[in-house]
Amino acid sequence: MDGLQGPQIEALQQLQSILGPHDTEFVVSVLESVSWDVQKATDLLFDNETPKVIAPTRTTPMEQLELDDNEDSSPTIRHSHRGQGSSRSNWSFLWSLLAVPLHLVSGVLRFVFNVLRIPIPSLPFMTTNSYHSHRPTSPDSRSITQRWVQQLEEETGACSAKRSMANAVTTGFEAGPSTARRHTYPPAASDDNQKILPDFFDGTYEEVLDICQREGRIACVVLVSAEHDDDADFKRSTLTDAAFVKILLDNDFIVWGGDIRDKAAWDASQKLQATTYPFVAFLALQPRRHGAPSGASPVVTTLSRHQGRAATTASVLIDHLNTQLLPRVTPFLVRFKTMLQDRDRDRRIREEQDRAFRETARRDREAIEMRVRQEKEEEERVRQHAEDVKRKQEDSARQKHQAGIRMEWRKFMRNHLLLPEARGLRLAVKLPGNGRVVRSFPPSATLTALYAFVDSQLIPSTSRPEDDPSQAPDGVVNDIPQLDSYIQSRTAGHAWWGFTLASAYPRREFRWKANVSLTETGLRDGEQIVMELITGRESSNGQISDDEYESESD
Repeated sequence: MDGLQGPQIEALQQLQSILGPHDTEFVVSVLESVSWDVQKATDLLFDNETPKVIAPTRTTPMEQLELDDNEDSSPTIRHSHRGQGSSRSNWSFLWSLLAVPLHLVSGVLRFVFNVLRIPIPSLPFMTTNSYHSHRPTSPDSRSITQRWVQQLEEETGACSAKRSMANAVTTGFEAGPSTARRHTYPPAASDDNQKILPDFFDGTYEEVLDICQREGRIACVVLVSAEHDDDADFKRSTLTDAAFVKILLDNDFIVWGGDIRDKAAWDASQKLQATTYPFVAFLALQPRRHGAPSGASPVVTTLSRHQGRAATTASVLIDHLNTQLLPRVTPFLVRFKTMLQDRDRDRRIREEQDRAFRETARRDREAIEMRVRQEKEEEERVRQHAEDVKRKQEDSARQKHQAGIRMEWRKFMRNHLLLPEARGLRLAVKLPGNGRVVRSFPPSATLTALYAFVDSQLIPSTSRPEDDPSQAPDGVVNDIPQLDSYIQSRTAGHAWWGFTLASAYPRREFRWKANVSLTETGLRDGEQIVMELITGRESSNGQISDDEYESESD
């Protein structure tokens, strides 16, 4: 009271005037939880909050459950309420109006029992399905289920079967992605006497029905209300019973649960028509009733519902499972799972066949591509070889033609351009091989006359002088000066001759130059010179790409 401000004190006084004498600290805590709103505090204490009605936006396969009125004492439900929603809604609305006074009385009794610390009894009008007050929850239903399981473990001192048992059965047919969504709290227990809880699935109720539909598993839905006296005893005795947990694990049950104060559990209780808590229901895939169209797919069926503490003891549930439920549903589920296995095997066989077909097609395609590539490479090699052969033939023909023209020039020079031998410079010329000639040139003779004489020595001995041509093979050449002009206009000089002259020792090279006399070159009388052939490859116009020589000396 000392730390309260003016508006807070006023709100406290207003609520006290409504409630009468009570614990001030309790009222202050209630006001603090609703931000000092007197109206909200009154609604909370009298439990008079109006429930929010959530209209379904679509129809899913999980809603297709039907009533299974078999030999069990309690009727079971197949979720398929088509044509019954309107009548049922009218009855619910009428019951809601009639139950308003009961809710007010229930709120007053709850407040009195809470103040006196007396456990709240389970009364019919306090558990009616037409009224519910949700506690603040997370929009993620998975986190809600995980939180509820964590609280359940803390209340019972037990651990989840999935983490506690070393040889726990892996739930789920063929371990699909939906069955892998399990909570991982708490860590594995090390005590051999540790109590075990079922392995609760942390998805939504609709996902549970979807797993039943796809995998042919039996679902066990557990709904509790923390406001009931039997809640703690049910959790500590039934949910932790070793025999009950073992039968759920051995038969691959998918277990889901929650507190109806949470929206997900409340919605499930409405669909399962739960009226008394604790509540346990078993659901599984079953064939449709007689009269259904032939070939109709099976539907998820509520096999049995157990409400109240007496009907939800471990011994009652175990006896029901062993003597009634499992013998009745197991044959069909075994056939259904066998069909799923056959279908899955066929699917894997088809996938393997498709994979083998694709692999074969890939290898064939690669073989064809390699063969085409090899054929192209072979065609390219043959074409390149043909081009090389053709080019060599053309080069050989061109060289023969050029050699023939040069031979004609030699014969022409021997017949018309060689100067007669006269006293002057006597020179000895060493020819390729073992040939050697000696010739005297007049002092006025030019280097061209010497080159023409040496060039004529390459004429074969079988060629007679009388057969030499009377005209030059190309152009008009009648004397040495005209030959100098012709050579200068055609080539770089010595390249046209195809050889060069040099002294034996000391070596001096006498490269051809036009209009240069022998005395100007430094040649002396009696000197011996060597004919060196140019071995470089000749071009089409008679030019030589590089200068290489073959020299011979005595």
